[in-house]
Amino acid sequence: MTINTKPVSVLLIDDDEINNFISIKLIKKALLNTEIMACLNGKFAIDQLADIQRKDPNKMPDYILLDINMPIMNGWEFLEEFKRLNIDPLGKSKIYIISSSVFSNDINKAKSYPLVKDFISKPLNVEKIKELFEVEPQN
Repeated sequence: MTINTKPVSVLLIDDDEINNFISIKLIKKALLNTEIMACLNGKFAIDQLADIQRKDPNKMPDYILLDINMPIMNGWEFLEEFKRLNIDPLGKSKIYIISSSVFSNDINKAKSYPLVKDFISKPLNVEKIKELFEVEPQN
């Protein structure tokens, strides 16, 4: 087993604090070496990311897990603002929509964004997380 010295950084953007708590626990179970930051709405996340981009673009998160339905700034508005502000010009962050929506129009809309890698249905579980982060199974 190789030890990854650099932690995988994850930004979780979801207005449901209980969901965030569970997601963080699952991610930490699936990936031993992680740094996870949670934001309760898209606006707060944009502000955080713009700040990181200004200070040190190399500290952009490896993964952004984005909910769709949130107050203040929803997932779609987040994606538009992320693109408009050119927050990640190096393309370091992989964005995944994580939603409980089962509407095909949401799934298709998510896949229409070049920034979005995939649409993942809630609830998350360890297997989905390992697949998402391409973690090889332990023998």
